[in-house]
Amino acid sequence: MCIAIAISLLMILICAVAIYGAYKQHAAWIIPFFCYQIFDFALNTLVVITVLVYPSSIQEYIQLPPNFPYRDDVMSVNPTCLVLIILLFISIILTFKGYLISCVWNCYRYINGRNSSDVLAYVTSNDNTVLLPPYDDATVNGAAKEPPPPYVSA
Repeated sequence: MCIAIAISLLMILICAVAIYGAYKQHAAWIIPFFCYQIFDFALNTLVVITVLVYPSSIQEYIQLPPNFPYRDDVMSVNPTCLVLIILLFISIILTFKGYLISCVWNCYRYINGRNSSDVLAYVTSNDNTVLLPPYDDATVNGAAKEPPPPYVSA
């Protein structure tokens, strides 16, 4: 019980650090949460591999409580059908977790790029494209610089 409480508190701390890092735009603070997500995804992938390698022992693998509704019906289902149902369920969960990993990675890249001075912005209108200067170069002595002349594309 103490180990479960300690792990839960650690996960809450990692999530709080990631939220704080995203709010304050500190990309390095998001990395622990990203690593946790990758670790969790890898563990769930190992569960899928275990179900695929040992499909005959799936009913021993499922530990349903005695008061679970329709417990006897679930345990009497053909093991092959039960494996397919479990694989479908886990694949939906893995797809969702992959999407969340992608969201966190995109947030990390966005914050990293936003904090980088090498980011250039292009503004495109109907017939021309203008390269905007970096934010630091946009003003000189408090006065705004003139934007570069628009380039007409051929």
